[in-house]
Amino acid sequence: MERVYATGKRKSAVARVWIMPGTGRITVNGREFDDYFDMETAKLVVNQPLEVTNTLGKIDVSASIRGGGKAGQSEALRHGIARALQTMEPEFRVPLKKAGLLTRDARVKERKKYGLAGARKRYQYSKR
Repeated sequence: MERVYATGKRKSAVARVWIMPGTGRITVNGREFDDYFDMETAKLVVNQPLEVTNTLGKIDVSASIRGGGKAGQSEALRHGIARALQTMEPEFRVPLKKAGLLTRDARVKERKKYGLAGARKRYQYSKR
């Protein structure tokens, strides 16, 4: 079987993901997975779709991620891996969908509005 491509997104992070049968090696931006993601939570998040489909250690992942922080990037990678697994094996769709891994999380930071301190925060009101 050849490699499969998919895109995952979360916040302002975009992950371009290629998966292929292999030994479970994950490479992110040319670096080893453990070197790139130092937080344990990020590692758990990225491995979720592989655990749900019982392909942990059977599939190699190569990814290129741009934008966002480490948390957004790890979730973008999770989304990309889930979509690629679904393309590779259509029967993976049901468990991935049930785990909520195929849904694009559309929550992004709300823009700052003029006249306010932030998106919704106001400056302190003084009557006099």
